[in-house]
Amino acid sequence: MPDKTYLILGGGGMIGFQVARRICKYQDPQKMIIVSLYQQEVREAIAQLKKEYPDVRYVGFWGDVFVRSDFNTADRQQRMRRANLLQDQERRAQLYDDLFGDIEAAYQRSQLVQLILEHRPHVVVDAINTATAISYQDIYTASQITRRDLDNYLDAVAARSPGTDQARETLVQAVETLLISQYVPQLIRHVIMINRAMREANTRLYLKIGTTGTGGMGLNIPYTHGEDKPSAKLMSKTAIAFAHTGLLFLMARTVGGPIVKEVKPAALVGWVDTTFRTIKRGGKTAYIFSSRRQTLHDQLQLRLPETEFQKNGKLQLAVADTGENGVFAKGEFETITSLRQMELITPEEIARAVELEIQGINTGKDVIPALDSAVMGPTYRGGFLRRQAIEDLRRLEKEVGVPSVALGELGPPELSKLLWEAHLLKENYHTLGNVLELTPEELEHKKNHRTTRSPEEVSRTLHQYLQDHPQIRDLITSTGGAILLPDGKTLLRGPFMRIPEMAASTTVPIQEGDIDKWAKKGWVDLRPENMACWQDRFRRMRRALQGVRGKGSAAVNREAYLFDEMRVGEVVGWVFNNEMGGYRIK
Repeated sequence: MPDKTYLILGGGGMIGFQVARRICKYQDPQKMIIVSLYQQEVREAIAQLKKEYPDVRYVGFWGDVFVRSDFNTADRQQRMRRANLLQDQERRAQLYDDLFGDIEAAYQRSQLVQLILEHRPHVVVDAINTATAISYQDIYTASQITRRDLDNYLDAVAARSPGTDQARETLVQAVETLLISQYVPQLIRHVIMINRAMREANTRLYLKIGTTGTGGMGLNIPYTHGEDKPSAKLMSKTAIAFAHTGLLFLMARTVGGPIVKEVKPAALVGWVDTTFRTIKRGGKTAYIFSSRRQTLHDQLQLRLPETEFQKNGKLQLAVADTGENGVFAKGEFETITSLRQMELITPEEIARAVELEIQGINTGKDVIPALDSAVMGPTYRGGFLRRQAIEDLRRLEKEVGVPSVALGELGPPELSKLLWEAHLLKENYHTLGNVLELTPEELEHKKNHRTTRSPEEVSRTLHQYLQDHPQIRDLITSTGGAILLPDGKTLLRGPFMRIPEMAASTTVPIQEGDIDKWAKKGWVDLRPENMACWQDRFRRMRRALQGVRGKGSAAVNREAYLFDEMRVGEVVGWVFNNEMGGYRIK
């Protein structure tokens, strides 16, 4: 079915609007959701689109999609910008919780998630300058403010000043602001949540319009946003822009998600309009003031009250409006777009590439397949020599008498758990079939007609093995593992445990369901129900092996396990491939 619902994030901006226009013209959408930070941008974009393409149903949303929906209240005038949120202690705590707290709760509160799940778009075009939105929170300035406020607080404490309490409150605000302004945690959580939301909404395509951060120029870029060069803020923008690309590269390699593309302009994008207008700074009208003479001494005050200067009218200039990139005077625009400087690309050209990529036409401008073609993947030599390395490790195991199974340093925590469980099964039963069925010797010894092996018997056998081999038991618990005994109430452990994961606490209350959760996540679980789970796995693996015989290479797929013997790492690799969705698709 053709795509009918499009969500344009940043659709009121210069690029996003042109993308929306082109989609309306060539893709025959039924519904177009325009999302932008400002109400006026959304209204103007939808009004223009309705004039040109009246048959499309338009939905507008304005506000900050990077925060929880509660911050974008029903009363549109009460929607709070991030700068306002940072001034309120309760809001800062909520921002911190959304960034570092329970991700499930943050997911449910997210404004962006709610938009995606409400409208269930077939295509999401993300024209928000995410790198700017995150990096221009300016962790450098926040760090300097925190250092200053810390020094002031320490001075007040040392002097026993009556202003100590106020200094402490100021310091607390600075520290909290610094914590929630960290770039990488924000970007990671943003990508995780938008990826999950699009999966739930069955979104077909996610296309990001990214940035290089420097308009295609290098570290020698002479353009910043008012700060001196080299600009740490600008370099942060580039770092986040390409960190975002890296996360999208991973998203594109994840099974079950949308197709992921990124178009990354590497020039100044412009322009929206050339006009004579009143200049604004920080949303407020700028004015021309009569200059004042000052003799230089040992101190220079950078800012003085405007009331001390004669106001001579509004600051008005002929300017080029380049949308999200800013408003430039003629001299600035002429310089930045001149030959061998940043030069210029128009939003219409970007929109054309985006629309063609939505159709599936290869423009050569999608950076994700460019990365795919440039990265070095697995090789024949690597696969061939892998066998030699494994044989060397097996030989060393036999020489020293210590099994090399897991150290716990390679995650996820399930890896060590599954490896040790598979190792214990291998040491006691050797083959997949022996875990499922009684051996001929056992049948002769027991003299009964039952041929299948019960999970309870497997559980008892592994428990007895650990009692008889304390060195194995202690190796598991000394590397951060834990062993849950068959009764489900007794735990063997060492001085530290990797599960549960609690970075800020050394004591964890045990609530209903926690034991099952932790056992599944990282404990070696000897309970019969877990042994039944292993038996079910081995049945599926044996069926896949039988399906391979006589069918050639086509039968060797992700579900196939090619051995009857238990090869511990191959067994766990099969579990990751077939139960956890943890396999590569490229």
